[in-house]
Amino acid sequence: MNTSEEFDICAEKCLDIFSKKALDYGTAWRILRTASMTDQIYIKAQRIRSIEQKGVALVNEGVQPEYIGIVNYSVMALIQLEVGVANTMEELMPADQAIELYKKYLNNAKELMGNKNHDYDEAWRKMRRSSLTDIILMKILRIKQIEDNQGKTIISEGLDANYYDIINYAMFALIKLYEGSHE
Repeated sequence: MNTSEEFDICAEKCLDIFSKKALDYGTAWRILRTASMTDQIYIKAQRIRSIEQKGVALVNEGVQPEYIGIVNYSVMALIQLEVGVANTMEELMPADQAIELYKKYLNNAKELMGNKNHDYDEAWRKMRRSSLTDIILMKILRIKQIEDNQGKTIISEGLDANYYDIINYAMFALIKLYEGSHE
């Protein structure tokens, strides 16, 4: 299998969870500002790092659901950047519209991943999964700084570029977990 195919397998799992939650809960997440999304991503990445450092999890859920959550919250943040935050129930969107936007952003992330994989020659495959977690945490801290600066940057990429990078690093971690379960 190649990276594109593995990405699709992992993306399908992420989309499945996003879609089922959209049907269960609707799009209540639309009320969250992007800073709140960033904090949710941070919580998930920090849990993964804590489990990696301690070597044990007391909540029996593993790290795969956390990486999926990182992907899904990052996509939701990108949606929020495009359409804005909902302030009332009437501003929530139908689940099918959210799912279509989700697919659009995940496809954008995959295209970016393909371009970067070409340039970097899939260097991520030689990285430790723990390094991927650390890079996600670094990207989150960058996003927090940009948010604290009201979205202004002098030379750096904006919020959207960092969310896309987080999606791809989380997908790489999911691919590593997938490969580990199929060896």
